[in-house]
Amino acid sequence: MKYKSIFISDVHLGTKFSNTKQLLDFFKQNECENLFLVGDIIDGWSIKRKFIWPQSHSDVIQKILKRARKGCNVTFITGNHDEFLRPFVPLILGHSLEVKNETEYIALNGKKYLITHGDFFDSITMTKKWLAVLGDYGYDLLLNVNQILNIIRTRVGIKSRWSLSKYVKDNVKSSVSFITDFEATLAEHAKYKGYNGIICGHIHKAETKMIDSIEYLNCGDWVESCTAVVETFEGEFKIINWLHK
Repeated sequence: MKYKSIFISDVHLGTKFSNTKQLLDFFKQNECENLFLVGDIIDGWSIKRKFIWPQSHSDVIQKILKRARKGCNVTFITGNHDEFLRPFVPLILGHSLEVKNETEYIALNGKKYLITHGDFFDSITMTKKWLAVLGDYGYDLLLNVNQILNIIRTRVGIKSRWSLSKYVKDNVKSSVSFITDFEATLAEHAKYKGYNGIICGHIHKAETKMIDSIEYLNCGDWVESCTAVVETFEGEFKIINWLHK
């Protein structure tokens, strides 16, 4: 498929749970004029703890650079996990690759969108980084438990995958409350700044909805859900779930 723009976030290259196989397949089958990498593409936090970098992670980087060389406009928005790039922004690499902390986008529908990773609106990440890092360890633990549970489910004949971390996000009251507050805060900021919508990542929960006249779009992630936000040439925004293509 060919899209006007593709938005992906939270790939977390440098971790063993980065679903690079699915992402490379997604890139192979989908093209675009504009590619927005909406933060946490490279997981500097994880790399500091333990260096993990298989060939497929380099393949993703090469695929992105190849697109830029061929004229696709690539914009890399920094996130909290790839915050090591922030001292160098704005950074222009060639004619088609930029690194920024945030940017604005005028869509085919004429509306103006703010593109930001979202961590600037997460009070825990911004004011209690030690707690955010501790939460990152906890998320890794849940992903490891997911892996074990799905191996067991496969051995007993259950083919469908189940995610403990997704269950926690969707059902634990404190987690649901955090996500709701996060979405409302970003929508409020976008409205205050005069935008019609906001495109973000950070919380690993793909979503498209209206919040008080603001269009809220979250790209999701390429750790578990393998989702992207795309803009069609008809001016429609939608979520692509590559695990259920």
